[in-house]
Amino acid sequence: MAKPGDSVRARVPYTPIHKRKKLRLPGDGKIILWTIVNVENWRPQKSMPRVLLPPPMGQSMLPDVPNWAWHEYGMRVGFWRYLKTLDERKMRASLAINGSACALYPEACAAARDAGWDFIGHGYVQTPMHTVDDERQAIADTITAIRDCTGKPPRGWESPGLTETDDTLDYLAEAGIEYVCNWALDDQPVPIRTRTGRMVTLPYPVEINDVVMSAVQMQPSDEILRRGRDQFDRLYLESAESARVMAISIHPFLTGVPHRIKYLELLYDYILGHDGVVPMTGAEILEWYHTQAA
Repeated sequence: MAKPGDSVRARVPYTPIHKRKKLRLPGDGKIILWTIVNVENWRPQKSMPRVLLPPPMGQSMLPDVPNWAWHEYGMRVGFWRYLKTLDERKMRASLAINGSACALYPEACAAARDAGWDFIGHGYVQTPMHTVDDERQAIADTITAIRDCTGKPPRGWESPGLTETDDTLDYLAEAGIEYVCNWALDDQPVPIRTRTGRMVTLPYPVEINDVVMSAVQMQPSDEILRRGRDQFDRLYLESAESARVMAISIHPFLTGVPHRIKYLELLYDYILGHDGVVPMTGAEILEWYHTQAA
């Protein structure tokens, strides 16, 4: 009889990092730098995914205008700070976007597309996959929305809150998704099994993630710099043996605000000041990994 968790473990057989084939980057490359920008549809008529201002008397009220507006600021202002920060450093991000957000924020989507960003499906709305009535349809609707916006379907997927049911991966593989970000269990890409074959899980960051630092742990504004620098230093050292991925996950309403954006910029400048840093999108990491795995 299968035990709880058996299906999860069966998807990613345990392989210690020091017992794998060494991964090498072209030329003088040592380490990959990957940025994921998350764009979401927070629906005013629903409870907010996260709250900054607790409701008066502890009673939630809808519409939750203050917390919805907290997120909306990111799309009106914070996103454009990201675009400028990355463009000034000649970097491209992966845009993890709710399918429904493509129509809500067309200017942001067009700007990311024109900047050459990689688009990642991020669910159709910002709600856990466990609460979606029809996962297959939500995945299909998200892929269609991104294809309509960019001219091509997404190759990657990041579920809202990294959530999955036992079927999510199989539905994603059936729909043509090639890599996922939900399995934050390694510093390198790892093959992951589905019913129709394998896909790849990329090293999405849980702790170098402004939701964790700023919205959950309520750390000071400079935490992304302090923690990110320490994370990079260790990965850079270990990349001499086999290439690692330094991933940074950011949300426009968090690190895109005035009192945090400079610390993201300082982190990028610190990382890019080292030899052998190779900025990539998720799709580029996937292509590179396929050449190594072959």
